[in-house]
Amino acid sequence: MAKKNIFTDSFGTPYFLKRLIIFILGIVSYRRFNGFNKLKITGTENLVDLPDSNVLFVSNHQTYFADVAAMYHAFCAVNNGYLNTIKNPIYLLNPKIDFYYVAAEETMNKGILPKIFKIAGAVTVKRTWRSEGKNVNRLVDMSEIDNIMKALDNGWVATFPQGTTAAFAQGRKGTAKLIKNQRPIVIPIKINGFRRAFDKKGLRVKVTGVKPTMEFKKALDIDYDQENAQQILHKIMTAIEQTEDFNVLHTYDEEIKAKKSEQNNQ
Repeated sequence: MAKKNIFTDSFGTPYFLKRLIIFILGIVSYRRFNGFNKLKITGTENLVDLPDSNVLFVSNHQTYFADVAAMYHAFCAVNNGYLNTIKNPIYLLNPKIDFYYVAAEETMNKGILPKIFKIAGAVTVKRTWRSEGKNVNRLVDMSEIDNIMKALDNGWVATFPQGTTAAFAQGRKGTAKLIKNQRPIVIPIKINGFRRAFDKKGLRVKVTGVKPTMEFKKALDIDYDQENAQQILHKIMTAIEQTEDFNVLHTYDEEIKAKKSEQNNQ
């Protein structure tokens, strides 16, 4: 385990700077979640007794930044005793500073605002299957895995196993392999409504009056010795409701195809 430092986080960022950035970004984004739109948070009672480190949050993904910003609000609120609510932003004065999130390197290097978000706690990785809008096939950079493990050693980490904001995209085994090796407590998060309320980046309010939801579920029951990466991944994807079983449109399309096939065979 990396040695704790009272002045800087796992990657050498001064805590005072992280506190300032989280506070400013929290104030700027607050009305997006409790003004223009009303974020409904449930399940934060599942976070109260968690340890300070080796906790991995796995979530579906709908925007680049709004999802993570909402998590910061929820974690900071819980850190100050507020459960399932972000109505009192005084919690931003005492933020959850040992929280990190896994993000695509190319996303975090475009523009000043993403770079500021990066300082707040991003652990950047290069996607092995996609880069700058093109399909690629490259090896995993093991130094990036080491960085995620370093973050887990010292705090909470959020990751998006699909690696994309596209709904019902397949999960990536890398997350499951990391879980099997590191054996963290795994908390699933199910979000909804962010894609409708915000633009793809999550920086601009697209529609007002939306009630996005963020549900923190109970820790997954994982047998780290007996279950393989594929089994763990299936548990994750089911918990964040991103398997085809939850895809209503897919089910509807399949029903239409079945009816057409039945009519053609008559």
